[in-house]
Amino acid sequence: MSPEIIDVHTRLTNGILVSDIPDQIYDGLSKPCGQKQLPTMLLYDERGLRLYDDITTMVPEYYLFGAEEEIFKHHTDDIIKSMHPTPDVSTDEIVLELGAGALRKTSHLLLGLSRLVEDARPTGPITYYALDLEQRELERTLNEIARSDLGDKLAGKVETKGMWGTYDDGVRFIENGGLFAHKVSIGLHCKDHRHAQSDDSPPLSPASPTFSESSSTLYWDSSLPSTPERTKTALHILFLGSSLGNFNREDAATFLRSLPLRAGSDDTLLIGIDHDNDKALIEEAYNDSEGYTRRFVFNGLVSAGRALGNECLFDESKWDYVNSYSVSERRHEAFFKSKCSQTLSEPRSGRVFTFLKDELVKIEESWKFSETDVYTLFVNANLRPVQRWMDGKSEYSLWLLERPPFYFPLLITPSNDYQLTCKPFGAPSREEWRTLWKSWDFITRRMIPPSMLFQKPIDLRHICLFYLGHIPTFLDIHLSKLLQEPNTEPQEFKYIFERGIDPNVDDPSQCHPHSEVPLKDEDWPSLGAILDFQNKTRERLMRLYDGIESGKIIFDRKFGRVLFITLEHEAMHTETLLYMLLQRAGTGTIPPPNFIPPNWTSFAVAWNQCELPTSSTVILGPATVTLGHDDNENDDATSKEDVRFHEFGWDNEHPKRAVCLKEFKIEWRPVTNGDLYQYYANGGKERMELPASWVEVDGHMKVRTLYGAVSMDIAQNWPAIASHDILSTYATVKGGRLPTEAELRLFYDNFESGYEGGANVGFRNWHPIPATTGTQRSGGKGSNGGVWEWTSTVFDKFDGFEPSTLYPGYSMDFFDGKHYVVLGGSFATIPRIFERRSFRNWYQRNYPYAWVGARIAYDI
Repeated sequence: MSPEIIDVHTRLTNGILVSDIPDQIYDGLSKPCGQKQLPTMLLYDERGLRLYDDITTMVPEYYLFGAEEEIFKHHTDDIIKSMHPTPDVSTDEIVLELGAGALRKTSHLLLGLSRLVEDARPTGPITYYALDLEQRELERTLNEIARSDLGDKLAGKVETKGMWGTYDDGVRFIENGGLFAHKVSIGLHCKDHRHAQSDDSPPLSPASPTFSESSSTLYWDSSLPSTPERTKTALHILFLGSSLGNFNREDAATFLRSLPLRAGSDDTLLIGIDHDNDKALIEEAYNDSEGYTRRFVFNGLVSAGRALGNECLFDESKWDYVNSYSVSERRHEAFFKSKCSQTLSEPRSGRVFTFLKDELVKIEESWKFSETDVYTLFVNANLRPVQRWMDGKSEYSLWLLERPPFYFPLLITPSNDYQLTCKPFGAPSREEWRTLWKSWDFITRRMIPPSMLFQKPIDLRHICLFYLGHIPTFLDIHLSKLLQEPNTEPQEFKYIFERGIDPNVDDPSQCHPHSEVPLKDEDWPSLGAILDFQNKTRERLMRLYDGIESGKIIFDRKFGRVLFITLEHEAMHTETLLYMLLQRAGTGTIPPPNFIPPNWTSFAVAWNQCELPTSSTVILGPATVTLGHDDNENDDATSKEDVRFHEFGWDNEHPKRAVCLKEFKIEWRPVTNGDLYQYYANGGKERMELPASWVEVDGHMKVRTLYGAVSMDIAQNWPAIASHDILSTYATVKGGRLPTEAELRLFYDNFESGYEGGANVGFRNWHPIPATTGTQRSGGKGSNGGVWEWTSTVFDKFDGFEPSTLYPGYSMDFFDGKHYVVLGGSFATIPRIFERRSFRNWYQRNYPYAWVGARIAYDI
């Protein structure tokens, strides 16, 4: 019985497939000398696919195939489990492989998928589609599976079918619902507002400005479809073999964005990506000593001639094959090299192509990816890494990705607001607000159940409902001051929600000025009233942007500063609310919905085997470190500077100041949970209290996460989150101390990667991860694991400090000798705060809840 193969080609004339390959050949060979090229697709005709199969089986130098196959052999079950947050496959799901080839590696995955289905059924609940260019090759490979032992094991569990066409054909077919129509009677369109939120979609909000109490509970009702809606059919796309490398970096991001993965769904993408390996290794992989690659590439000349009407058009004896790898561009290129001057006449049109002796004609390029390249690619493609698997030599990676409900773009991404195309740390654009609102609404409406609204997750803060009202109240107050208009919030809102609470941890009865809040639940404003006011305040802000863009409002530094202050204030409270909710994780707080939860067991294996620096410390200094930046708020009224090019900051960041440092040593990575646990196990528990980030369950110490407590085995290599008192005491016991602000800043300047380099910020994960800073794989740069870090520097005045006039208590209220500077950022810190070098955070030395760790410094 022939396998089912769907023809998804879209270019048909009178029912006959029309190819544009001849046009691509004409265009490529008509370019000037040094720019000529042939389409890579020529390599993958029926014979080319078989020749490529020879490369993967007969060429040890071609490490890509072997590395990927090694990953599948050792990690298939982990991959399958990570793709399926729950093991239930009682409903239909679809697996689509783009460019399937011989299916040898994929067979491991298909077998793993079959193990999810306990009992065979008349029709398997999982359908695998192999998409490829050549129909006969699809028929051959699918028939081989059907006749093999694998086919017997897949029967009644995994159906195998083909899809004949190009990548674009396949994607278009899926977008139009064609693939799902073959499986179930539903459609899928990635632009459907029910399934995805595009970059320009409004933030999650109630359907109308009025928000009734009865409708508000929809945001917490887990029995209802989540937003965006999930269908019963999950889509898993496979893009293996480093095929992504055939796109340049911009086109790769565009292609990945086009994949019909629904945001916040169970859809996943499993993709193979080659590393920026050694030049000799890469060049040898694409030009083996036995000539397999040469035969594969020269088949492209036959394909080109056939497309033009004469497969003998290109005389192989007059051509050579050469290749090269550019280390700086991380790009491999393959060329035909003309051995002599020659002229070819295309048989159909008579068009003439001339080639000079030694002229190169590009046939293929393969882009490789550094750590920065790959994380930048994922952000630009609106994809979140769920998990990564590497081969034993760390030459190749398989990544599992999802389309998240929200994501933070790179700071270098230009704004669409012409009037607000600012520096990364300037006044925020509309897009920044919309992204932040998506994250705020996600946390406040999806992770806090109604039963927790009137609860204090920690005693040192207000109830959860306070923060839902505080954010729009703060924004409204500052917009009213800016526009010299009356406040629009109800009077009781300002009275209740104006200021948060920051008590003296030693004596909670003593605290800084804050709003007096109701003592009874029924005296608080209703949730509906708060969300109604929130919407009105957001609309008011967007009207302000309308006025700036139309020229009705002069966009000066005063306006820019209010926008900056209010956005970053909301971002910091997002993190505050989350570390509060962490204390109720497992007993109230809802784990982040619509994000694929972590496969802790699989993570732990990789984390416990991760590469460590050859030395535990690095020597820095002597050096002069510049802290802060120049941004005097008092100059706002008179400044003539174009506000679009001004970098804003909080009052404690101004002015610049130089600090001279002596030589010192500092640990590569922060103190880990494992470090502290060992210390406590050896008697340290008698000297200091346990971190609030730990919890004892059934006699075993565990680490809190938003998904519930996890074992110390899983979290042992994470940075330990604890108070300044705990970590400074531990540092002293180890013979060191906590670094000063200037020392830690010097370390970050030399060794920390940015958001585009993979730092664990901006909700890449909802938990810490082991530090990667200092490892060879990352070139010495990396992430500290996703926590802030304590310093030994007291948060206090310095020469030149001037308190903010817009927000006078922002810093001044905390110059009490009990607060210490912290630097960096946690996994919930937004990129613009994490990336701004001058940003300083602070907490009381014995404050136990904030996501702050520390590394140890040593005097020399």
